Amino acid sequence: MDFFQALDLVENPYPYFEYLREQGPVVYLPKHNVMAVTGYEEGVAVLRDHDTFSSINSATGPLPPLPFEPEGDDITEQIANYRSEMSFGSMLVTQDPPEHTRSRSLLVGLLTPKRLKETETFIASSVQALIDKFIDKGKFEAVSEFAHPLATMTIADILGVPQEDHAKFLPLFGPLPGQIGGDEPLENNPMVEVGMHFFNYIQDRRENPRPDMMTQLAQARYRDGELPDIVDIVSHAAVVFGAGQDTTVRLIAALMKTLAEKPELQAQVRADRSLVPAVVEEVLRLDGPTKTHFRLAKRHARVGDQDVAPGTVIMLVQSAMRRDPRMFESPDEFRLDRNNLQTQLAFGKGIHMCIGAALARAEAKLAAEHILDRTSDLRINEDKHGAAGNRHYEYEANYTQRALCEVHLEFSKQ
Repeated sequence: MDFFQALDLVENPYPYFEYLREQGPVVYLPKHNVMAVTGYEEGVAVLRDHDTFSSINSATGPLPPLPFEPEGDDITEQIANYRSEMSFGSMLVTQDPPEHTRSRSLLVGLLTPKRLKETETFIASSVQALIDKFIDKGKFEAVSEFAHPLATMTIADILGVPQEDHAKFLPLFGPLPGQIGGDEPLENNPMVEVGMHFFNYIQDRRENPRPDMMTQLAQARYRDGELPDIVDIVSHAAVVFGAGQDTTVRLIAALMKTLAEKPELQAQVRADRSLVPAVVEEVLRLDGPTKTHFRLAKRHARVGDQDVAPGTVIMLVQSAMRRDPRMFESPDEFRLDRNNLQTQLAFGKGIHMCIGAALARAEAKLAAEHILDRTSDLRINEDKHGAAGNRHYEYEANYTQRALCEVHLEFSKQ
């Protein structure tokens, strides 16, 4: 089976991942020259070794193929020479040190605990406003009517996008990289439309500073004191905007689905709201937004007990790593009593760990708490998804993301 073309695996990829695990924590898939990693420790070792493994293909993996034929024992220079020809090659998530270190230094301190605490008031009011729109209907669709507008408005507010412009950003939620069947043609920076908006904002903030994150970005300097080009800052702002949407939307949708699918869990959390953070972590572990992401071997190396040659694609199967029985006892069970919940890797590890992880957790927590406050129960809409035991959910046809398209829910008003 070709994982990168298999639509049959979109709704439920887990049996395939277990099939890979049965062959060992690291398995070679020759069709695309991919080394698949399902083992937790083996995957973490790759994530921490940025000297050996490049992030250039992090978002897309083996598709499209490399624009060059790997030559020699070290292809670091080839990666640098061809970076501009590779999809997403200029974005922060695909950069390698020292460029990544230099770029990320501009973002350090943007989402501080103090800033996040201040943002929680906005998140809470946004959640309530969204619930107001459907509370009398007794039903809602969790992605389009709740998670998507919440995540978009929150990151727009944090970045300092004027309130009157928030509506402009709601449609800017395009297809994710890693589409099965091939991505649509993309520029090196896929968020061109977002960048056009941010270019004007950042140019204005350099001339007219305000007390917001956009100004902090606009005024940020590299550690050597150099003021970045506006285009570079726009790229980083677009990354923060995109990251502030994707993961959060998928997390909230999966969280709402989980609570509705598990009445006993829902009752337990309704009785004790202190359990909400643990529920969020276990949803991230069992049904987190990222299925796979990738690295490219720059030189000869070993991954687990397998030798890899320069140019080999390393597929880190996060959905399987988070269910590694060597790391998580009874890995397929939803349990709130785990003592290692925070190690579930949904936001990555190492220098590329998601900078918005704390924000995504805060949004999911507040979304769950306010939904529970204003409803007496939460149920799956069986007309849309089928009866218990025969459910069907549509997921985006994507080999990198676990992305629910819709979750239709019903409830009784509190």
